[in-house]
Amino acid sequence: MTTTEWELLDRAYATLREAVAGVPADGWDLPTPCTQWNVTQVLQHAAGDQLAYAARLTGGSGPAEDPFAPSGTLAGTPAGLLDPALAAAAEAFAGVAPGDAEVAVPLPPFSLPVATAVGAAALDAAVHAWDIAVATGRPPGLTDELAAALRPAADVLADPLRGFAYGPALTLAPGADGGAADRLLAFLGRDPGWAAPVA
Repeated sequence: MTTTEWELLDRAYATLREAVAGVPADGWDLPTPCTQWNVTQVLQHAAGDQLAYAARLTGGSGPAEDPFAPSGTLAGTPAGLLDPALAAAAEAFAGVAPGDAEVAVPLPPFSLPVATAVGAAALDAAVHAWDIAVATGRPPGLTDELAAALRPAADVLADPLRGFAYGPALTLAPGADGGAADRLLAFLGRDPGWAAPVA
């Protein structure tokens, strides 16, 4: 991996760690932009996705729990779930040989150019960080700069995965900011102006 690819992955992982660290003690059951999932389930899904990248890259075992059917029950601490998953994925990407043109990934087409695979893992982490941050009323962490760096991976992945990992692309409302982060989220089928339902 190149320095740029490492930096992108590190920034996305840092954004996810920050979002998880900022969840208040009573915030784990809050609804999120991921329909029918609460904050705990998004965390479980995000950690499971990173373990799936690690498993595909190394041939090791994947997540113990289906990332697409998260239980919503944590056996330990949030950091205890997330940190090993991010470390495993980072270690797996570190094992990519400099000459490798493509690597195995856990999503169709199951093999991607290295830069796109790294971007896919980073995209997953950063968007789920956004889900968690906005669900808990905190700054989203997904900056325009980070979103712009993630957009090339989104351009490759989103359309083939619509209806599975991503929803239909949304059109930004008139007067919406429309910065790179808003455009990325809308392209992935997420409403950049999402707000938690009023209880």
